[in-house]
Amino acid sequence: MNNTSHTALSVSQLNREAKRLLEASFSLIRVEGELTNFARPSSGHWYFTLKDAQAQVRCAMFRNRSQLLSFRPKEGDQVIVTAKVSLFEGRGDFQLICEQMMPSGEGQLQKAFEQVKQRLSQLGYFDSDRKRPLPKHPKRIGVITSASGAAIHDILHVLKRRYPNLPINLYPSAVQGAEAADQLVSAIALANRHAECDVLIVGRGGGSLEDLWPFNEVRVAEAILSSKIPVVSAVGHETDTTISDLVADYRAPTPSAAAEVLSPDQQVIFAQLNQYHQTLYRLVIQRLQDAQQRLDLIQLKLKHPGERLAQQQQQLTRVGEKLFRFMQQHLVQKQQQHKHLNQRLFRQTPSFAAQQRYLNQLAQHLEKRCISQLVQKQQHLHQTGLRLNAISPLATLDRGFSLLMTEQGDVIKSIEQVSPEHEIRARLPDGELHCKVIKTIPVT
Repeated sequence: MNNTSHTALSVSQLNREAKRLLEASFSLIRVEGELTNFARPSSGHWYFTLKDAQAQVRCAMFRNRSQLLSFRPKEGDQVIVTAKVSLFEGRGDFQLICEQMMPSGEGQLQKAFEQVKQRLSQLGYFDSDRKRPLPKHPKRIGVITSASGAAIHDILHVLKRRYPNLPINLYPSAVQGAEAADQLVSAIALANRHAECDVLIVGRGGGSLEDLWPFNEVRVAEAILSSKIPVVSAVGHETDTTISDLVADYRAPTPSAAAEVLSPDQQVIFAQLNQYHQTLYRLVIQRLQDAQQRLDLIQLKLKHPGERLAQQQQQLTRVGEKLFRFMQQHLVQKQQQHKHLNQRLFRQTPSFAAQQRYLNQLAQHLEKRCISQLVQKQQHLHQTGLRLNAISPLATLDRGFSLLMTEQGDVIKSIEQVSPEHEIRARLPDGELHCKVIKTIPVT
């Protein structure tokens, strides 16, 4: 602004220009001091003064930030605020617009931690019955931590040793400082929107209680609680405990331990697969042996179709002969019965000569009919035998054909079943030939 200008500034113009200069000159800063003149109006905004032994500064913390605090400050508390430098134009008051606040000193931080822990425990955030089991063999792991910190390197080192093919999605986030809590919440939400991972590791390496404080923020705990993906908290060293550890589905003492828990050991998997392979191989061999035994038994029971046809033809011949004998016996019986009845009739009615002649004619006619039927049956039997013989493999052999079989007795239907130098058998009507294949020539 040109100080040599003779144009007078209004008060509002002066304050506006001072506010602009202040906000442009300072980014987020951290200021430590004692809370005094603390006011909580119904609007949810907080107004207070931050002071030390020599000076004081007015401060404001708006509702959208105050309700995210993990503890409840009170008059006289020593705190550290993360704030923007500004100026209230209406009164020309220099002030800090606070984004975050945390107790100052290990004792105050521990006290605030216990307050948050007690409050969230009463709300059921730590209940074991709502914690979800971790996947035994995750297909992809999401890691929420600093991209340049030691935690991601420790996790990658463990995974490379135990299961190098396991994919990793890194969702980078600050893990310390004023912006860490908001970035952790955003990273958890982003991982859930992507829905690519089976489990999330949220953590960082060791540090002081103040360094680890973002993992004690209520909004981070709420983000872990509402995550649809199971969360493993791996914050600090084994002796460090944060709210994130308590609310997560599983608490790992270190980032390396989290990677150990979630990654299967490929050496163990290879050993199990080898054991399964050997067991499966033994079972397959046993099944094959059992099947071969059953096949051998079935082959013993099976007969060649030619043999079955020959047996059926013999049986048919026996039945025909038996039928012929039966018809002859039946005819003889009828003739004897007729003769006997004729004699009785002749003795009892000697005057019935005409009836006698008629009966003789009937007897002759009956005899002719029986002989005719017998001849028809014999012809039918002969024709049936001829048809059976025509479809018999043995009859085929009689016409000059031969039946080719392997050494095992399997019928050869294609040249694909044999190769040069293979020994085969040729079945002829009067015996077998044992032959050797010289060459196979496909039909084009």
